[in-house]
Amino acid sequence: MVWVWFVQGFMQSEAFEVEIKNSSDHTCIHASLMVNFTVTYEITNSSKNASFSAPDTVTTNGSSCGNDSSPPLLWVNFGNGHSWSLNFTKTNITYRGDVLTFTYNLSDTTYFKDALKGGLVSSTTKFLDPVPLNSTFRCVSDETLISENVTQLIWNVTLQAFIQDDTFGQEFVCDADKPATTTQVTPNVTTPTPTPKPVDKPSIGNYSASNSTGKCLLASMGLQVNVSLTVEGKNVSILFNINPDTTNSSGRCGNETATLSINDTKIRMDFDFEMKKNNFHLDKLAITLDTDSGRLYRIIQNLTLWEASLESSYLCRKEQTISVSEDLQVNTFDVRVQPFGVHNETYGTAEECFADANLNFLIPIAVGVVLLLLIVLVLISYLIGRRKSRTGYQSV
Repeated sequence: MVWVWFVQGFMQSEAFEVEIKNSSDHTCIHASLMVNFTVTYEITNSSKNASFSAPDTVTTNGSSCGNDSSPPLLWVNFGNGHSWSLNFTKTNITYRGDVLTFTYNLSDTTYFKDALKGGLVSSTTKFLDPVPLNSTFRCVSDETLISENVTQLIWNVTLQAFIQDDTFGQEFVCDADKPATTTQVTPNVTTPTPTPKPVDKPSIGNYSASNSTGKCLLASMGLQVNVSLTVEGKNVSILFNINPDTTNSSGRCGNETATLSINDTKIRMDFDFEMKKNNFHLDKLAITLDTDSGRLYRIIQNLTLWEASLESSYLCRKEQTISVSEDLQVNTFDVRVQPFGVHNETYGTAEECFADANLNFLIPIAVGVVLLLLIVLVLISYLIGRRKSRTGYQSV
């Protein structure tokens, strides 16, 4: 089961599943899949990204099994005016997806609360390569589709069109799910083995995003993930470090938003930064984690972490924990990041986090207090010594 978490109550969802039937109540299309959307939309004087998912509860108004003059159409409706549709074509031996259309409603303030313009916007792309007729397409691996202002992440797909006699065909597995051809068969194990808590901190990795002029976002940090999974019917807490040697980074830099994506073989981490007035901060963190039981997706939004002034970099040596959801936390170490105003591919002046600054502030205070106590002790000893001396003189 794949879960998606949202802020404001952490609404959770799983892959939607639908069947389209003809007038004789026979199934012609069966589909089950998970889709995440990232939409870039205009706000005042800039642009912004909205990320959301197709929920498990959808309607299929507009879907059709087709006829001699029109092809079958899968049409899925959800939320406040959003829809996802795919029509199909076939030959004598195969069928395939033709045009995939995603229509989103900019008037939906749940996702586009500060959109400059409202109304429906459609974005089209292609999805589903040829599949043998009377076969069910199956693909657990993700596929990223990029169209105008929209990025779709689709995975855990089970789909068949042109179904005959309500009979589902043999699975046709996508290439991404097929094991690599090697001399030694390696099991596809994606879940980290449960281990005790690492003694060492994670290694510090250097990450960046670039545009046409060079590096526009700089980051360095150690990353550690703490996730709760169900393994053999038991809840197991797994803590593992992100190895910078096996990761790669990418992203995008905008006028008021920037994204850093860190990818490993098991995990993808998307850090979204936002600019407000003369400061920037971490606004959203999304985690995609592959496990033996499926893909785990968690997201938290509306953060106000890692804040610093523009043209400066944020610096925090202390360990910090970001609770993305109830079952997944990210621990960060020695963070330095600058998503805006990078010049000559170097960091600007570092602004330290409160924990670091507080420690630096307390050290001289502590030293001063110790010195003051020493002075007081010396003064008391001196006064006691003088008093004893005077008492001795009076006795004589």
